[in-house]
Amino acid sequence: MPKVLLALLALCLGAAVHAADAPLTAAEPELEAKMLSISSELRCLVCQNETIAASNAELAVDLRNQIRDMLRQGQSEQQILDYMTARYGDFVLYRPPMTGATFLLWFGPTVLMVGGLAALVLVLRRRSRLGNEHFDPEEPDEGEAAPASAPAARPVKTAK
Repeated sequence: MPKVLLALLALCLGAAVHAADAPLTAAEPELEAKMLSISSELRCLVCQNETIAASNAELAVDLRNQIRDMLRQGQSEQQILDYMTARYGDFVLYRPPMTGATFLLWFGPTVLMVGGLAALVLVLRRRSRLGNEHFDPEEPDEGEAAPASAPAARPVKTAK
């Protein structure tokens, strides 16, 4: 039993030796606040539905480090956003500007919803104007024979 406890203790100590400390961000709290503000305006190019600030993808970490370096060099928030936009396009912006290219992105869902509702209203109005005879199932004419019923099943003879 003591050998098992020693082995468990050795495994725990071995895991603790390989553990890495989280990087200190409190060393420059003002820089970190600016970096988080800027990175929350940029889309993660890997995740695409998260900001760089929220993403843990390697590219997002690299871009956050790049933003830190640019801030240390004295670049403004607008200069950094302009650089990222020039490098990756408007797609990197979490809220892209309204331009001719992004017009459909901004207003497309609204146009589709309004068009769908208008089509629904038109269809319902037309159906309300039609008489009931357009919606009843057709009954067979007097001259036509009703569908024949299935023939009766014959009993199966078995050999004795």
